Amino acid sequence: MNQTALLKNELLLQVASGKEVERPPVWIMRQAGRYLPEYMAVRKKAGSFRAMIKQPELAAEVTLQPVDIIGVDAAIIFSDILVIPEAIGLPYQMIPGKGPFFPSTVRNSQELKGLHPVAAESNLNDTYEALNIVKKELNGRVPLIGFAGAPWTIFCYMTEGSGSKTFPVPKSLLYQDAVFSHSLLEKITEATIIYLKGQVAAGVDIIQIFDSWAGILDVDTYHEFGLPYIKRICDAIQEVPKIVFAKGAFFALSSLAELDCQVIGLDWQTEAAFAMEHVKKQAFQGNLDPCIVYAPDEVIVTRTKALMNKFPKGRHIVNLGHGMYPDMKPDKLKLLVKTVKEFRYNS
Repeated sequence: MNQTALLKNELLLQVASGKEVERPPVWIMRQAGRYLPEYMAVRKKAGSFRAMIKQPELAAEVTLQPVDIIGVDAAIIFSDILVIPEAIGLPYQMIPGKGPFFPSTVRNSQELKGLHPVAAESNLNDTYEALNIVKKELNGRVPLIGFAGAPWTIFCYMTEGSGSKTFPVPKSLLYQDAVFSHSLLEKITEATIIYLKGQVAAGVDIIQIFDSWAGILDVDTYHEFGLPYIKRICDAIQEVPKIVFAKGAFFALSSLAELDCQVIGLDWQTEAAFAMEHVKKQAFQGNLDPCIVYAPDEVIVTRTKALMNKFPKGRHIVNLGHGMYPDMKPDKLKLLVKTVKEFRYNS
């Protein structure tokens, strides 16, 4: 059972549970990352991004850095959504300057047979061990966020074999072989539920489901191949609150609002008023354009305050509408976080 009662800063969990808060909490996607010199020092020591994930002590170290350096209201475990394919038998590589690459892909029923359920001893244990370290080191300072990729997003990488702007292979498979597509999505979903339950057991206080490629599907296709599998995950994880972030899925906000989750993440292209029109009960997370971090200080302050005033009191978690970029300046992010921490809702 999570020791949430011992948390010194419960703002994130209070918003997720609909409680009164004096200001919104703030954390930032990719807050543990290449924009921090301290992160780069650890990465140099490890040798690579993947080596950091496989060494729990180092993953824990970079997880804690934004809490100590930037002052965010939550830590999110340093890992990768692609640990799931590896856990079920599809290893991948991270190519410098290009991103993930799968030497083998899964594109038909025969290749599907090569996958296996998550084993008791798998690469996922590295994440669980890192979580245990972080939970101990945080000592209740802020909540700890766990995460996983949504099945459709994981499906994209396992079938395409790499990143893509349009993902033609996975999209074509949905139309050409729906039976295979659902079968692979089922396997991913089952593994993801196991993974998230393991994260809960390791001490996370809240989880986020990232559907990074939701926005490349049309409405009907997303309702068939995307949302049902996120629903399965949300229904299966009952021990902690859930955030669902489906990037680009403004067209599905009403359906996302029907999920058993407490927070809906918004990308920076979704207007607050539009979101509130379609989501009546959940809190919102987001949704500053990440490039605001490049702006002059006064613009960062003005835009951040304006964002907070757009959402109802107690229903907003400040975040970017996606993640930090490698060349962004830590001091700019510190200013954004400071602006949020000094903000107070009008009573």
